[in-house]
Amino acid sequence: MHIHQRLQDMREDADLTQADVARVLNTSQQQYSRWESGAYPMPIDKYKVLARFYNISLDYLTGLINTPKTLDGRPYSSTGKRGSGLEGNGLSKE
Repeated sequence: MHIHQRLQDMREDADLTQADVARVLNTSQQQYSRWESGAYPMPIDKYKVLARFYNISLDYLTGLINTPKTLDGRPYSSTGKRGSGLEGNGLSKE
């Protein structure tokens, strides 16, 4: 799997738009679209922001491992990703 595909999968699993994620990364939707499509590499500092936001390991997010884990090493659950990360960025879907 390509890194950019993982970015898209994580965003879609969280029911977010590219504009939502762009706001988290403090960039434009157009720039985030370029990163997500693989047209341009995303800077590592942006990956770090997304790892914290989604509570997912950088190893998984960047394609080094295929089994998702949270930042503290626990198995990742897609049902738990809408915790404090979304509310803290004004993106709560509730």
